[in-house]
Amino acid sequence: MCGIVGYIGKQKAAPILLDGIKSLEYRGYDSAGISVINNQGGVAEAQVEKAVGKVINLENKIKSRELLGGLGIIHTRWATHGGATEANAHPHSDCAGNIWLVHNGIIENYKELKNELISAGHQFKSETDTEVVAHLIEEQVKSLKSKVQSYALEDAVRLALKKVRGAYALAIIDKREPEKLVAVRNSSPLILGIGNDEYLVASDASAVVKHTRKVIYFNDGEMAILTPDNHRVVNLENQAVDSQPQELDWTVESAQKGGYPHFMLKEIFEQPEAVENCLRGRLVVQEGTAKLGGLESIKDKLREIKRIHISACGTAYLAGKVGEYMLEEYAGIPVEVDLASELRYRKPVFDNHDAVLVISQSGETADTLASVKEAKEKGILTLGIVNTVGSSIARETEAGIYQHIGPEIGVASTKAFTSQVAVLALLTLFLGRQRQMSLVTGERIARELQRLPELIRKVLQSEDLIKQIAVKYQTHNNFLYLGRKYNLPIAYEGALKLKEISYIHAEGYGAGEMKHGPIAMIDQNLPSVVIVPSDSVYEKTVSNIEEIRARRGPVIAIATEGNEDIKSLADDVIYIPKSLEMLTPILSAVPLQLFAYHVGVLRGLDVDKPRNLAKSVTVE
Repeated sequence: MCGIVGYIGKQKAAPILLDGIKSLEYRGYDSAGISVINNQGGVAEAQVEKAVGKVINLENKIKSRELLGGLGIIHTRWATHGGATEANAHPHSDCAGNIWLVHNGIIENYKELKNELISAGHQFKSETDTEVVAHLIEEQVKSLKSKVQSYALEDAVRLALKKVRGAYALAIIDKREPEKLVAVRNSSPLILGIGNDEYLVASDASAVVKHTRKVIYFNDGEMAILTPDNHRVVNLENQAVDSQPQELDWTVESAQKGGYPHFMLKEIFEQPEAVENCLRGRLVVQEGTAKLGGLESIKDKLREIKRIHISACGTAYLAGKVGEYMLEEYAGIPVEVDLASELRYRKPVFDNHDAVLVISQSGETADTLASVKEAKEKGILTLGIVNTVGSSIARETEAGIYQHIGPEIGVASTKAFTSQVAVLALLTLFLGRQRQMSLVTGERIARELQRLPELIRKVLQSEDLIKQIAVKYQTHNNFLYLGRKYNLPIAYEGALKLKEISYIHAEGYGAGEMKHGPIAMIDQNLPSVVIVPSDSVYEKTVSNIEEIRARRGPVIAIATEGNEDIKSLADDVIYIPKSLEMLTPILSAVPLQLFAYHVGVLRGLDVDKPRNLAKSVTVE
């Protein structure tokens, strides 16, 4: 959600900024803007361009002029305060046009600050909350000038931010200090890339990886002061912070399409390797358990856990719902799964023997991060499943498990979802073997987990069939997705994917609940996608299919290989290999991803960047 890139160094800033912001287009946005400080000729000038719509619109505007200078900032905006207009696009400036800044997040007290600033004579050009920060800094510059002979931009920034409530990642430049870039973070992701005689700040590592893999992840309340040949990090009290660089564990190639027409399709087909990577070195088959290094330091605490609260958003929440079935059936631990946006407000009752487990691909999801902070305030053990090393959730939780799947660029989660479920299976194995799970059961689960990548590859071989089914149903505007037990969350997930990618109304429902309402909708114009593997609730789900057929509803079935009977009940059948019931959600999710993808493409939509959506939701 929104994207920030800042650059200071010996090279021209504009091409680097444009290249970096293009790598963040997947995050979702509706306008873009750039500001570069040209210090040639002895008089510094802020060169600014803005455009509504795609980055290419901004790039086309820049082509008509040459943006010179080695200092600049660029931004893609996802509208919160004010519509998608050039006036509301970032960067925003103070009254004099000296200070320019870009911002991710929300300034909660912007209205009162804006009223104060207007009363003091400031004139605003936009409807945004962000612009108040530029004017606040301008006000602090005036105050500092009246007291001291000289001042530094970072001092004005620190003083201004003491008045601000809310979430922000900010990159700030001032044409009066044309060799300085200031960046600061509070509850919104921001990293510093350290190159050779150059520095980049960005809201996501994909914007810097082409230039450097050495990065510093900012904590809340930390600010970087950058010059072309030096950097320092302080807190908002101006105390030095010892921030050690880390190495990114992926390359620029992994963030490119690699010959696929879309990132989404590439990432669907990366799922066998993604699951292999998240399982690698963690299965101890002969002992029927999992070795999870991120939990090693608290393994004794985990023996005492009597209840787990899983908190997540969107697709990660649905992975958590699958985990609920796994953990309760095989580890014997009661589990509650909450939408993070609800947990933070519903006053949950925690016990000393509880743990809060949060799931987030980015590790920056605002509501999920708030769940961690809520649990920590109450003294509850916090655990995380995240993909992004060094992310806020990875640093805030006491222990956790990395997915190790590389970057996921497509907005609609695919490989992140299936690997989250695979990690939850590992966690189930680990906690189950700490308790009552037998060696035989543990070995069986571990061996089947080993087979998962091979089984996913087998599902992917059905792409041509799935595309044919997508062609058949692409004009329908309503779908019902049904599942039971482990595959109930997959019904929700399949419906979510179709909504995200094709803008078709789709509803996930418990198959057993269909006759309590949705059956009223069934007719020949409403296709039902029914997940019906040969599992413990197979006969029950077949009965639900019979009810649909009796009302002439079309049925697409996701069934287990070898089940010939299902062909007489369903109009179309997609087969998945036989596996343990607890692992069928991973296999049944894959054809639903492919179906959503092909329907979206057939309808002429941008499946990588669905409208109104953002990859990483870093504001509430």
